[in-house]
Amino acid sequence: MEGQADFTERETNGETVLHFTGRLTVARIGDLDDRLTDMAIRPAKADISEVERVDTVGAWILHKLKRDYGTKIVGASNNAERLIDQVASADEIVQVRPDEGSAFSRTLARIGAGTMEGFGSLRGLLAFFGGLCIAIGNVFANPRRFRFNAVVQRFETVGVSSLGIIGLMSFLIGIVIAQQGAVQLRQFGAEVFTINLVGRITMRELGVLMTAIMVAGRSGSAFAAQLGSMKLAEEVDAMRTIGVPPMESLVLPRVLATTLLMPLLGFYAALVMIMGGGLLCWVSLGIPPDTFIQRIREVVPMTDLYVGLIKAPVFGFIIGLTGCFQGMQVEGNNEEVGLKTTAAVVQAIFLVIVLDAFFAVFFSSIGWV
Repeated sequence: MEGQADFTERETNGETVLHFTGRLTVARIGDLDDRLTDMAIRPAKADISEVERVDTVGAWILHKLKRDYGTKIVGASNNAERLIDQVASADEIVQVRPDEGSAFSRTLARIGAGTMEGFGSLRGLLAFFGGLCIAIGNVFANPRRFRFNAVVQRFETVGVSSLGIIGLMSFLIGIVIAQQGAVQLRQFGAEVFTINLVGRITMRELGVLMTAIMVAGRSGSAFAAQLGSMKLAEEVDAMRTIGVPPMESLVLPRVLATTLLMPLLGFYAALVMIMGGGLLCWVSLGIPPDTFIQRIREVVPMTDLYVGLIKAPVFGFIIGLTGCFQGMQVEGNNEEVGLKTTAAVVQAIFLVIVLDAFFAVFFSSIGWV
């Protein structure tokens, strides 16, 4: 076949020289590689001055001669030399499977990677918080930039629309707390103290904490999904282009809504929990509602209400900030929306529980127990 790659062996000054002819291309290479592999001699030189053309396959064959036998390539054009050098630079051993290592080292590596990722998220969240503070300062400097309608709309989304699910959840949790408490206290003949258990734990801890978890799963995820979809549709970039700061128009209304509504939702959840516990005490323990209410007023101090109302806006701020932060991190494809939405919920619940533990220690240290 015309242009078929071939070579001949010649002895020059006691050295074996391979003279290549034709085209060293994938379409004309034929069995040239097998013939070179089966050679019993080690050629000192390979002359390709008569070769019409060299492609990547031909350059790879010449590189193997040079690598395996130390053959010197002569007579190559500038283009052929560059191609051979590029093929040689790409000739590296590729590891198909990663090193297994020990189970301990793999576990330690995962813990380290997770820790570094957590610190990276925390640093990004702090930077996002700084941007939000700047946006709040700009709104205070120019109050006309405050978007009141957007905040009111978020009030309805975060607060009014969630009253049903939060009320149902709180009522059932109140029943569960009263039932489990009554079962344990009955062993000591102290069923009446079920009222103390229900009143204090709901007003001080569970009312706000369970509401925060529900708001994180409902509103925090919605914030992340909404802002993430806007990022993918380049709506956020368009807002920046026309001079509308996304922090003021998108983030601030959502964070403000969750911060202001969390105390109201937490107080509402605590009252509904007490109602559920009171119903269980009436049906199971025979404690009438008027006695239950009177006992609640006696055993629940005002400090428990203050504790819940102080923690609630902090939890709401963290939930709104985390949801918006994760939403603004979306980039690339639609899969990122789901990943960041999940990250927003997990991160918000984690931070809420950490802050709740901090508040528990703080209030105990100042005597609010």
